[in-house]
Amino acid sequence: MTRRRSAGADGPPAGRWVEAYQDHLAAERGLAANTLAAYRRDLDLLAEALGGERPVERASKADLLRVLRRMRLEGRSPRSVARWLAAVRGFFAWLLSEEVVREDPTAHIEAPRMWRTLPRVLGFRDVEALLASPERDEPRGLRDAAMMEVLYATGLRVSELVALRLGDLHLDAGYLRCVGKGSKERVVPLGGEADHVLQRYIATGRPALLGARRSDVLFVNHRGGPMTRQGFWKILKSYGTRAGIRASFSPHTLRHSFATHLLEHGADLRSVQVLLGHADISTTQIYTFVTQSRLREIYKKYHPRS
Repeated sequence: MTRRRSAGADGPPAGRWVEAYQDHLAAERGLAANTLAAYRRDLDLLAEALGGERPVERASKADLLRVLRRMRLEGRSPRSVARWLAAVRGFFAWLLSEEVVREDPTAHIEAPRMWRTLPRVLGFRDVEALLASPERDEPRGLRDAAMMEVLYATGLRVSELVALRLGDLHLDAGYLRCVGKGSKERVVPLGGEADHVLQRYIATGRPALLGARRSDVLFVNHRGGPMTRQGFWKILKSYGTRAGIRASFSPHTLRHSFATHLLEHGADLRSVQVLLGHADISTTQIYTFVTQSRLREIYKKYHPRS
């Protein structure tokens, strides 16, 4: 296999087994290009630390500890260091499965302790004020209302929302289909209000925005082209101001709010995991901490002896 450098790398080539691992990640796990590039940068960092003295697959535990020490001295965040270590762990786990190495140098190396950062969520009243902000009697407002209703009703990522096509909708059956991270497809139910606004948008708002153009993209901008993530973020921010929401928020805040509100009203964690498209339930468990935090706030605010 031909060795090649990653784009812009100044250090030595990472080696043929790194190339093979990249091919494995792309073919078997269907990772996005940005994710593959991040993995490659992490492995290139190890290659640079070895200085060409030996290939990456021959790195020792001492080599890894030296890189970790350097990252700490450079002031890297615990999250960044933990991500690097996770990438290297994955690489050596694959090498073990391929019988390229006999020992895993990452064994018994602990990741730095990371503070749990709770996701920002909107209260239900703020969500209602936000959803009521668009002028639904004109095409752009109807589109904006449909996008926000769908986002809050389904918990989609904004990238999944703007990628929706007309063929992804199954409104008669009350659900839509989307393709998420890792090219994984999932089916998500639609609520009654989201369904109603979406049907109005498709019937009147979308044709007015498209004009004479033809497209299978569900949400289009005022020129008839596909709505972008950045474009929708700006739209959402303006409606937040109109709704009187003082806290900063983003499209992902509606996804967090969707999950948190479901759990607060009795949904089970496994169902929320499926709806969000999380591969690991531990990712979904962060929302249980959000609901506990909100309960503590309510208790302190309203209990007479808190």
